[in-house]
Amino acid sequence: MSQSEIASLLSENPLTRRRLLVTTLASGFALAVRPVAAATITTDAAGIVAGEVRMPTADVEIPAYRAYPDGGPKQKYPVVLVVQEIFGVHEHIKDLCRRLAKAGYFAIAPEMYARQGDVSKVAEIKDIMPIVQKVPDAQVMSDLDAALAYAEKSGHGDAKHAVVTGFCWGGRITWLYAAHNPRLKAGVAWYGRFVGQPNDLQPKHAIDVAPTLKVPVLGLYGGQDQGIPLDTVEQMRTALAKGASKSEIRVYPDAPHGFNADYRPSYREADAKDAWARALDWFASHGAAGVKAAARKG
Repeated sequence: MSQSEIASLLSENPLTRRRLLVTTLASGFALAVRPVAAATITTDAAGIVAGEVRMPTADVEIPAYRAYPDGGPKQKYPVVLVVQEIFGVHEHIKDLCRRLAKAGYFAIAPEMYARQGDVSKVAEIKDIMPIVQKVPDAQVMSDLDAALAYAEKSGHGDAKHAVVTGFCWGGRITWLYAAHNPRLKAGVAWYGRFVGQPNDLQPKHAIDVAPTLKVPVLGLYGGQDQGIPLDTVEQMRTALAKGASKSEIRVYPDAPHGFNADYRPSYREADAKDAWARALDWFASHGAAGVKAAARKG
């Protein structure tokens, strides 16, 4: 689908709105996840450039968070598209962007629900879902394309060595965007669902694109995830085996859903650290290594 076709979809579809309902990112953590856990990780901005920006898309400008190493005006870094959880781009997603910047990447997280609603101020997950369900996959694919273009145009993002990663809701999107954009070097999907009932706004799911996937994706999942049964993990593995992407799925047997979310009770420190290291190794081994600290000064 072309940018003009997507722009038309966004303007004509009554479930999407050209006017923004979210004009600025959440400050702190989303209301539905408070209070945050004691294990919450806070990554500082020393040695990096980090903050909120406004990013042009096919129809409107939306807010996004971006972070990259402070290595001088001519230095470029491999782009990591960071796709939010259902709670939007709140403090946890911002912190993940800063962590990626410290690892030598240009990380950017667009607010994917900007046209549909501000989930950061909604107290109950059950009240978030109606907003999330109005977000068309076509809109998300287009906005991620726009984020990649923004990173490249900034002069600091290397779009030729781009990858994608996403968490929960964004984990599903990671699989779909890897299928949408075969020019990516790799993807890492964190506990995103594989199967679901198709509808007009979400016509396909991860298992539908698995056999034709060209981008290698690493899936990171919890064996105790009550929302992603292990039989669907095996279904996905079978579907991936029919293709040539050489994607892999790693299951942490004792981990629940959201095991990397250090601000929530679901956090499992050992599994999260192992998974994070594997994610960075996956990117590097597929041609998108973060720029080393020594190179950032050049």
